[in-house]
Amino acid sequence: MNPSEQPREHSGTKLRMSQVAEIQAILDASRFAVLATQREGQPHTSLVATTPVDGIQTLLFATYRSTRKYRNLLLNGRVALFFGDRAAEPLGAQCHSVLTAHGLASIAPDDERGELASVHLKRHPSLHKLLASTDSVLLRVRVAAYQLAHSIDDVRWFDLSDCTPL
Repeated sequence: MNPSEQPREHSGTKLRMSQVAEIQAILDASRFAVLATQREGQPHTSLVATTPVDGIQTLLFATYRSTRKYRNLLLNGRVALFFGDRAAEPLGAQCHSVLTAHGLASIAPDDERGELASVHLKRHPSLHKLLASTDSVLLRVRVAAYQLAHSIDDVRWFDLSDCTPL
C-alpha cells in the first residue's frame, strides 16, 4: 500500500467522551462492516469481519491476497467502513445509529501480526482457517474520521486527529 496516501480531511468536530462511548458501543456491537475501496475510480464493496483495537482509533480485518479488495488496497489504502444496515427502513424513520469510519488501511507489521491476529480471532473464531492461511493478510485501518448518523437530518463528522484511545 502506498504509505504516502493520506485520508481526505473532513471538517469535523472534536469528540466528547459521550460520543467516543457511542462510537465504541457501535463498533463493539457490529461484528461486520461493509468495506469500500476503489480502483481507477471504480468503487468496490466487500463484507468484512472487523475488530476494534486502540479504542476507536484502529480497526482490524483480514482477507486473502487473491481478492479484489486486497488488490485495490495495494494501489490505494484509503477506505471507508460502514457499520449498520438500515437499508430496509424508510429514510428519516426513527432508527438505530449508523457509522462510517474513514481511514488508511495497511498491512499489520510482522512483529504485531501474532498479537493482532489473536485479538481478531478471539472476536471471530470462525476465521481460524483464513488467519492460518499463508495467502491471508491482516490489515489495520487507522481511522482519521467517523461519520455518525442518527437519521437523515442528524449526521455528524468527528475528526480523530486529537482523540485518545478509551
